[in-house]
Amino acid sequence: METDLIARAKAWLAEDPDRDTRDELAKLVEAEDLTELAARFSGTLQFGTAGLRGELGAGPMRMNRSVVIRAAAGLAAYLKDQGQGDGTVVIGYDARYKSADFARDTAAVMVGAGLKAALLPHPLPTPVLAFAIRHLGAVAGVEVTASHNPPRDNGYKVYLGDGSQIVPPADAEIADRIAAVGALADVPRPESGWEVLGDDVVEAYLRRTDAVLTPGSPRGANVVYTPMHGVGRTTLTAAFARAGFPAPTVVPEQADPDPDFPTVAFPNPEEPGAMDLAFAAARRAAPDLVIANDPDADRCAVAVPAPSAAAGWRMLRGDEVGALLAEHLVRKGARGTFATTIVSSSLLSRIAAAADTPYEETLTGFKWLARTPGLRYAYEEALGYCVDPEGVRDKDGITAALLIAELASELKEEGRTLTDLLDEIAVRYGLHATDQLSVRVEDLSLITAAMRRLREQPPAALAGLTVASAEDLAEGTASLPPTDGLRYHLAGDAGVDAARVVVRPSGTEPKLKCYLEVVVPVDSAAALNQARTTAETTLAAIKADLSGAAGI
Repeated sequence: METDLIARAKAWLAEDPDRDTRDELAKLVEAEDLTELAARFSGTLQFGTAGLRGELGAGPMRMNRSVVIRAAAGLAAYLKDQGQGDGTVVIGYDARYKSADFARDTAAVMVGAGLKAALLPHPLPTPVLAFAIRHLGAVAGVEVTASHNPPRDNGYKVYLGDGSQIVPPADAEIADRIAAVGALADVPRPESGWEVLGDDVVEAYLRRTDAVLTPGSPRGANVVYTPMHGVGRTTLTAAFARAGFPAPTVVPEQADPDPDFPTVAFPNPEEPGAMDLAFAAARRAAPDLVIANDPDADRCAVAVPAPSAAAGWRMLRGDEVGALLAEHLVRKGARGTFATTIVSSSLLSRIAAAADTPYEETLTGFKWLARTPGLRYAYEEALGYCVDPEGVRDKDGITAALLIAELASELKEEGRTLTDLLDEIAVRYGLHATDQLSVRVEDLSLITAAMRRLREQPPAALAGLTVASAEDLAEGTASLPPTDGLRYHLAGDAGVDAARVVVRPSGTEPKLKCYLEVVVPVDSAAALNQARTTAETTLAAIKADLSGAAGI
């Protein structure tokens, strides 16, 4: 076993095109660090609907140039087998370590395979890549990004020509072709032949953002903004300037791209502490709202003044922003299907019903949401919003920021706030309170064990509410394809109309995620505080009971 492991490492080393990972692996081989080598050579990173994502480093279980070249060769083979071998693949990338290298390798492999490749001019938001695919008539797109993962990670996301992320069976078909790639020396990689696009593609994206806003609408909201050390600042501030909003106050410590993300533990606005610097800037500037993008700017976080909060500001949950944007679009006369995922709040269904607008639920992720027929608006609770599906068929943190700023501006002219509108929504439809139990693990077997335990010993009640129905989503439903997840609907009682729990492993991080919703009736604005107390108490009890049932 030891001899075989060293032999595989040396074989990988012999064809590794990257000096950094060659040096790294050579040291491990020389030291005969069998534990670390085993971790890197225990298998291969699996290509799925999320593409590839993993820790940077040498070996088939890490993100590196060898893995990316094989992935690009597999994608090229798939496209050729689909009869698209003369098409263009457009490639974007963020500012993480190795992103530019991975993007250039992808361009070289595409050209070497006989396709055309167009490389975005510099690190840009993921929605610019999603836009560029259809704008340029490409047959596919690749975005090199690990989104809001830790600094040590990178990733490889694939879109097809409709501008949407891949779904089955395309992921398995691409994976099969990746597995069939032989020696790297047999993958042609010319030194040139691809096009490096100019900033006109960014200008085209910015022109498209005009479609999000109502001509002549108020634009007076003042914003503090953080790109979270990512690539969003230049594009977002240009979009705000183009629209006529006041220039956002940018959090200086997080303004520029930095692959180390030095001011945050995790570069995700949802993580504890990630918004501390933004809130500090907001206390100085006193804006109407705070907006944050994640590092590749496909997500948008929003915070509102909250005098009773320790920081003076409160992060809105993705479900709250999703409801606000839906209400705003309804007021603007938007027609078409409103969609969200099975783990997001059911509130959107009530807003859509009241507006006589079609509504759909999909599995988690914009790869599913974007394929909703007749889509006009989609969101998922993880801060992802698609407000212009004709322009970007994916979540877009730039256009979402524009739309929430427009809504805040309109409310400001009326002497109201986003918080006021949330209260009105709660009175109209009932308080839909959501929360999440999220457990990050080092050992993925713990997630498997928790899911198995819940399947073998499903809870009969949570927080004293009877489990009225339990669905194993791995079996699929009439409207959903199979997925690894469990869904519980809880019966109401005197204080709660209904509750719902969805449990699933994360598709991009080593986490078990449990999504909770409680719906509490609200008779009037005066009853809101009591309704919130009821919801908080019930959610906390569901968390505790679910944690015990899952053994986490």
